[in-house]
Amino acid sequence: MNLQAIKAIYLFEMSRTMRTLGQSIVSPVLSTSLYFVVFGAAIGSRIDQVEGVSYGAFIVPGLIMLTVLTQAVSNASFGIYFPKFIGTVYELLSAPASFYEIVIGYVGAAATKALAIGLIILATANFFVDLSIVHPFWMLGFLVLTCFSFALFGFILGIWAQNFEQLQLVPLLVITPLVFLGGSFYSISMLPPAWQTVTLFNPVVYLVSGFRWSFFGMADVSVGFSLLAIGLFTVLCLAMIAWIFRTGYRLRS
Repeated sequence: MNLQAIKAIYLFEMSRTMRTLGQSIVSPVLSTSLYFVVFGAAIGSRIDQVEGVSYGAFIVPGLIMLTVLTQAVSNASFGIYFPKFIGTVYELLSAPASFYEIVIGYVGAAATKALAIGLIILATANFFVDLSIVHPFWMLGFLVLTCFSFALFGFILGIWAQNFEQLQLVPLLVITPLVFLGGSFYSISMLPPAWQTVTLFNPVVYLVSGFRWSFFGMADVSVGFSLLAIGLFTVLCLAMIAWIFRTGYRLRS
């Protein structure tokens, strides 16, 4: 394995974060803080508890998931799209680096940035609500898996996109609505039975449910199903990326 190639790509992507610190880290943290103010304070004052947990604390896992998913997808997609846009991707493809080394560099950097933002938001949440984590090891595990899997998805999106509009299309019109409808701000048990069944087809439900279980020891769906969903999604993304590099889809033309 060419560790030097992985290191070069990883450090280059991480340095871009430092050059755009306000956009990369400060902006999502401020946006999430506004969610705490609006949902936690305004709405939380009217909703006492959800399944024995204060509403302000209940929405913390969902808010972290909302930010982590969008940041992982956006960072990974832009990271690979920009070399395509300016033409330097051909230098990357001709370099002595295999496709999985390229993927590790880009996806690793995007996942690291999303993980850092998620942990910063978790620390920020303690200023707004009293928060305790029942399963801290599982919480970190769910967070890392989510960052990695959706960074892979963002990498695929960056290769697929042919312009900046397409690059923003999926995060805005697919990822964000799925998170909002995936139980981020409510328990799906609060929905009518028919809508509970429909909601179970939303893959984000399993991510939010498993992540919330690590905080409070309660979940809308089985933790095993949550882990299985993340695992299947990761394998699917890896298979898609392998196919892309094997065929050169939107990379060599």
